Amino acid sequence: MNNFLKQTVASLIGSLLGLFIFCGISTTGLLLLLFAIAASQDVSPIVKDKSVVVFDLSLNITDREPSAGEELQKTLSGNPEDRITLRKVLDAIEKARKDPKIVGIYLDGTHGAGSNLGFASLKEIRKALEEFRAAGKKVVAYGQDWGKKEYYLSSVADTLVLNPLGAIEVNGLSSQQMFLAGALQKFGIGVQVVRVGKFKGAVEPLILNKLSPENREQTQKLLDDVWSEWRTTVGASRKITPQKLQAIADNQAIVEAPVAKTNGLVDKVAYHDQVVADLKQLTGSDQNDKTFRQVDLSEYAQFIHKSQSVERESNNKIAVVYAEGEIVDGKGDDEQVGGDRFAKIFNKIRQDKNIKAVVLRINSPGGSATAAEVMQREIRLTHEIKPVVVSMGDVAASGGYWIASDSSRIFAEPNTITGSIGVFGILFNGEKLANDNGITWDVVKTARYADNQTVSRPKSPQELALYQRSVNRIYSLFLNKVSQGRKLPAQKVAEIAQGRIWSGVAAKQIGLVDEIGGLNAALQYAAKKANLGNNWQLKEYPRESSLNEILFGKAVEEASAKFKIQGQQIKASAPLTAEFQKLQQELESFQSMNDPNGIYARLPFNLKIE
Repeated sequence: MNNFLKQTVASLIGSLLGLFIFCGISTTGLLLLLFAIAASQDVSPIVKDKSVVVFDLSLNITDREPSAGEELQKTLSGNPEDRITLRKVLDAIEKARKDPKIVGIYLDGTHGAGSNLGFASLKEIRKALEEFRAAGKKVVAYGQDWGKKEYYLSSVADTLVLNPLGAIEVNGLSSQQMFLAGALQKFGIGVQVVRVGKFKGAVEPLILNKLSPENREQTQKLLDDVWSEWRTTVGASRKITPQKLQAIADNQAIVEAPVAKTNGLVDKVAYHDQVVADLKQLTGSDQNDKTFRQVDLSEYAQFIHKSQSVERESNNKIAVVYAEGEIVDGKGDDEQVGGDRFAKIFNKIRQDKNIKAVVLRINSPGGSATAAEVMQREIRLTHEIKPVVVSMGDVAASGGYWIASDSSRIFAEPNTITGSIGVFGILFNGEKLANDNGITWDVVKTARYADNQTVSRPKSPQELALYQRSVNRIYSLFLNKVSQGRKLPAQKVAEIAQGRIWSGVAAKQIGLVDEIGGLNAALQYAAKKANLGNNWQLKEYPRESSLNEILFGKAVEEASAKFKIQGQQIKASAPLTAEFQKLQQELESFQSMNDPNGIYARLPFNLKIE
């Protein structure tokens, strides 16, 4: 699907006829599509007095703006997905706090889909809602079934209302890892690993059948830290002790509506129409009206964005660079952090005299060590000229921490996942798989190690030593970068590294993080560090070309290059079992990181806190 869209967009850029051919749209339909896209750019909501901002908790919230290809997919799908950046959500809540026409925010949890955000990003939104409440305005939350994430955010409300047949998930956190070693052995795929860091668990699913003691230890500590913050934060809002919440998790897990009210988890048990009636009263709406006075959060945020764009320009800019996704070599795709592409961004920022400071927002589990180093070099050079402040999102680990290490200050939330300072390499071979199917190889070479990249056989002890030497060198480089960037003794860095992951609160205690805070806190510090006062504006990167810009003549050449297909993905021609399909996906996740040296600095993959 992704390749189809890229091909479609590339053709669209070269000629609008491409859209006609690929999508089968008539000339009239094509014109209507173009006018619809153009018109959608200029619709602004009418905000009436005493309105409530409606925040749909099923919104897809990301750090970066969608690319033109993603916009096109949404436009043509017939089932558009609401997507908004975290920055716009925070801005909208802040604007609503000051807007005399806005009297409240309604957290709508009726659409079922769970939040795509991690707890660190939810913490930032929660803080903004707390400040909104502190201004004397109301926050009302209603849900039918709340998961831990939705309830974590909704618990900030003045009034929590749960459907009579609804329930709340209060059952603690877990992380379940799938191990592939048995399947690899069954299919005849050999795996050899070179790594540094006893906690570097990314390779374990390929070589073990259960968690190592070290991986179990670090995962348990991370879960304990995040769960402790959940209980403390929710408990403070609901006036429930963390101990009582733990007892509920241990004994009830799924709390149904009547019991939730009895335990103080919600304020009311009611139906949606009853909540609407209360919101009508809050907004002074007539009870005969179909609904209360409201404005959708996405529309309100878009209105704010357009209003800010026409404000007086300032020569003082703070650049916000969103490094979201896996770190890969080259330019990378939209959902990846391409080392070359982001290095060029920082090179450009460094030479822009109007940009006085930079905030690097990281939401990445790591990836290619080579790409991380390419980026980090440009970040360090930029840091020598102007402040570079790091804001860690849900995950900023391994390669994500590598690029953060040399900065003016690092901000993280208590429940951010960070650290994982370690390096590994994975060497696959298909000798047994091939031999079992009658395939053999023979080789002629001019030097001992001329065929050391082959997948036709396992690596010899001497070859493994060569790879281990490279991994050791890169790990030593990683440690030195952290030691110098964080101004920590090398011995201490060696002790807290070893590939171990830490929560944000634990990372602050050991010196990997400077301050607990979100993106707003990082921006305020950057402005202060650059002595800008309140005279500054944001400039966001990567600067995606919108579909509107591409269709109507802006950045055509740049966008055309962007949507050029990056390589090909090998597909199996024969039907595969579900097990092997899953195995293929896991192996492709490593291949997608695209490190020609085969050396990675990456968080234990598939680590999910649920």
